[in-house]
Amino acid sequence: MSEQNNNDPLHRVTLKLILEQLSAEFGWEEMGKVIPVRCFTHDPSIASSLKFLRKTPWARDKVEEMYLRWKIGQMP
Repeated sequence: MSEQNNNDPLHRVTLKLILEQLSAEFGWEEMGKVIPVRCFTHDPSIASSLKFLRKTPWARDKVEEMYLRWKIGQMP
């Protein structure tokens, strides 16, 4: 069976991958300025951020939006 075309730009992109790429590109401090959540501003890590974002849909939406804006070149 062939794979169905998917228009979702986040298809097959994990939250962990998003965090790894954003933190490498911008750093935790800048991410905390864009999205002021404690997991980015106080002792940040991938593990603590994943735990928080998986429980907090509004914050995850903001991180995914930041990632998409960066990928299409709308983030400085």
